[in-house]
Amino acid sequence: MPRGAERRTLGRVRIFRLGDHGPEIHDIQQRLIALGGHIDPGELDGTFGASTEAAVRSFQGGRSLRIDGRVGPDSWGQLVEAGYQLGDRTLYLRSSLHRGDDVRALQRKLNGLGFDAGKEDGLFGSRTDHAVREFQRNVGEEPDGIVGIETLATLERMRPPEQGPSRAVVREAESVRAMQSSIDGQIVAIDAGTDGYDVDAPDRIMAEALADELAARGAKPVLLTGDEPAAPSDVARTANELAAAACVSLRIVMAMPETGGPTCSYFGSATTHSPAGKRLAELVLEELERELGCPGTLEGLTEAILRETRMPAVQIEPHARGADAARAGRAVALALSRFFAGERTAPSPGPTARH
Repeated sequence: MPRGAERRTLGRVRIFRLGDHGPEIHDIQQRLIALGGHIDPGELDGTFGASTEAAVRSFQGGRSLRIDGRVGPDSWGQLVEAGYQLGDRTLYLRSSLHRGDDVRALQRKLNGLGFDAGKEDGLFGSRTDHAVREFQRNVGEEPDGIVGIETLATLERMRPPEQGPSRAVVREAESVRAMQSSIDGQIVAIDAGTDGYDVDAPDRIMAEALADELAARGAKPVLLTGDEPAAPSDVARTANELAAAACVSLRIVMAMPETGGPTCSYFGSATTHSPAGKRLAELVLEELERELGCPGTLEGLTEAILRETRMPAVQIEPHARGADAARAGRAVALALSRFFAGERTAPSPGPTARH
């Protein structure tokens, strides 16, 4: 256990992939077909074959998800969400949040009219509820927070502009520009990998190096771990419950990308993004490129660990092994320090000497 690091244990998830068979696969196929995907007739008995994998990859690409052809919690969740269009159901704040493309469309319309629905994440949370009530109050409706036929009809009549950055993005960008704080005392949630607490695994080496360095800098790192892969929504929920100031998700993959360099992801899609998450990802990528001595990739994704967290969040694929993983952890800690201090450009003294 890293010095000064707290540890939270999470549950497990299931992932469907090429070669699987069963009613769950049939359900996935029917949802893909309903969204315009093509599945070969020979696979429609619930066989996860080549055409199903191709349809999954196409769906993932269109949703700004990681394209791996497998259906884990992120892809499954968005398959379900994609089935809802605005007007299909009555929306309101409830303990188990409404999730879906209908919620995302509602948030975009409210933000376009200047009612701050927050991050356009497809989750009907408290900020969206507040924006709905403010809209209803302004148009003379009962401010009950229920988005039914009457509220939707009024919203459509107002023809809200949906192009350009939303109020939520502008507000977050301004807060990023004004940021000038310190890492001291900041809670940093670390999603420390997916294969159990094996201290010799690269993700654990990097997680512990990151936690040690953060603790040395005065931060309060919390390792989110489990004996099995945890659902990303559960990781995000735990980070939110901790009131973390930042969340770092480590994803060590065995196959090296064509570039061979690190990949840093933030919440981003074709229509919206998190300015704070993007800035943190940029700083992390700068430090990893400098430390590991190779160029990397920055990308926007809509995976739950990035879109459901209420703090700046990044997912990192350092493509590092052994000692490099430890060095990568220290590089990420430096990037976090720079992020909280409000730095924008990286000092670049050259690659750090290898240990």
